[in-house]
Amino acid sequence: MFAEERKTRILEIVNENDRIEVSDLTQQLQVSESTIRRDLQDLEQAGLLKRTHGGAVKLENTSFEPTMDEKELVNIEEKMEIGKRAAAFILDNDTVILDAGTTTLQIAKNIEAKNVTVLTNSILIALALSKNKDIKVVVTGGYIRGEILSIVGPITDKIIQSFRVDKAFVGTNGITIEDGCTTPNIDEAHTKNMMIQSAKEAYIVADHSKFGKISFARIADIDEIHGIITDKSIDEAIIEKYKSNNIQLIYG
Repeated sequence: MFAEERKTRILEIVNENDRIEVSDLTQQLQVSESTIRRDLQDLEQAGLLKRTHGGAVKLENTSFEPTMDEKELVNIEEKMEIGKRAAAFILDNDTVILDAGTTTLQIAKNIEAKNVTVLTNSILIALALSKNKDIKVVVTGGYIRGEILSIVGPITDKIIQSFRVDKAFVGTNGITIEDGCTTPNIDEAHTKNMMIQSAKEAYIVADHSKFGKISFARIADIDEIHGIITDKSIDEAIIEKYKSNNIQLIYG
């Protein structure tokens, strides 16, 4: 197989699987790791994929972020499933941080615990919880990102840093073992990290489509979080990979 044919095949494999490991490519294409690494470097320089530690991922616009309306139309059933599963972790008298997002909004709608205090940077979550007499709502200050109706920025971060809560539930646009949890917006990433640092237990809530994807700004490394709450459609190969790395996946 000529070099260009091999590179074309690599692109096909990456686009079919979203991500691939160097070791897998060496087996499939019957060439050395050094050859594969050179091919990946050439493909990355050509803007056709993104290299990661030990492999590569399908190239996506890492700065792109859909609007709230667009997010609400994607994986609705999975987000409702995650919302119910995550809400079950919230106990009576808990203090909780809920990040802005469509998945965390589902958590808010499913809280059954009593005497809960929720700190949130989401206008929609604050409105949804205002109808629940068993929940006290604290809303952060800051500036509003109109695209997703979240409140972020230095004021938001300072407020979050002044609290210590039992649990935080934080959304993400992408998640990999190598690159951690990522999101397109720098301010969002920093606010989400503050939430994680302010909680005794921090959970990432992400449907199965977020695995293997990488966005522009890092929220946190995998070892900074307590667990990942996802849906039952998560691929078995991903489950095994995360288990082998001692990462708690909560699903099904």
